[in-house]
Amino acid sequence: MNRRRDFDEFNARIEKYVERLPDYAQRAQAKLQRYFPPSEETGGKAAEQPGRFQHRPAPAKPPVPRRSAVPAAFGSVADQIPAMAEARAKWQRWNEPAAKHQRRIRRTSRVLTVWVLVTILLGVLTVLAGTGLLGGVAGPDIGQTVLAGFGTLVFGTFSVRTGLRLRELKKHELTAAPSAAPPPLPAAGSAAREPMERLAESEASLGELLRQLSVPTSLGTTAVSEVSVADARATADEAAQALRALATRVQAIERGRNSAPQRERAALDAAVTKLRSQLDDGVESYGGLVAAAGRAVAASSAGIGTSREALTDATDRLAGLAMALKDLG
Repeated sequence: MNRRRDFDEFNARIEKYVERLPDYAQRAQAKLQRYFPPSEETGGKAAEQPGRFQHRPAPAKPPVPRRSAVPAAFGSVADQIPAMAEARAKWQRWNEPAAKHQRRIRRTSRVLTVWVLVTILLGVLTVLAGTGLLGGVAGPDIGQTVLAGFGTLVFGTFSVRTGLRLRELKKHELTAAPSAAPPPLPAAGSAAREPMERLAESEASLGELLRQLSVPTSLGTTAVSEVSVADARATADEAAQALRALATRVQAIERGRNSAPQRERAALDAAVTKLRSQLDDGVESYGGLVAAAGRAVAASSAGIGTSREALTDATDRLAGLAMALKDLG
């Protein structure tokens, strides 16, 4: 009986709490609305259904910008500032494979010099100790002779190995990989920007064409001799350097014009216009060499003589232009 009565009392309490659940829900809804008032969109629904909890959606997080866009934007801004563009160009030149190879050669040469000097000093010490002329001793000092001779042998071995290493480095000096990073272009808005863009495109085209001319044909020979291809490549590099030096002068005059008084700017504008005309002529002549190389590739299957003559003539004209630009500098 006691168990039955206890169960009835427990069941009555449960029913009592169940009956009060709507009241509890309304109180909780009122407290929730006090701290989190419903929005205009959900206000009508909350009034229609007071017994339900209205959860506010979490605020949307702002989109996080991609990290890859930041370096690109920074690089474009850095190209517009002359000092930062120059520092970036120096850093690229420092990391070029050819520059690294030259630094490795210089370090190896310095180490070889140290080993050779130490070997010579120890060799002299060995002779002096073996002849008894070291320290005023009447006879030869066997201990010092053996010690100095052992040091001479060790450092002599270092010298030989370092010399062989230096020889290998110098042997591969001409075959070092060229830099893949193109030189920086002038700032946007500069008169030298458009010619330098065309020059960069012409350089890429000429490099591919000369590479095609260096590939042997089915007969085992090349359309143009290696000497002509190497001459064309060297002349093109020299002309490109002269044109970039001229573009640097244009940018320097433009910076001076922006800082000059108004009455002096007309003369500087005329100088910029004249140099821009020379830049256009130089890039056009460079394009002539590209066209000649293209004709040489196209005519490689027909006849070698015509290809060689066209490429040689264009190379000679571009070499004359490079010399004239250097004389202007």
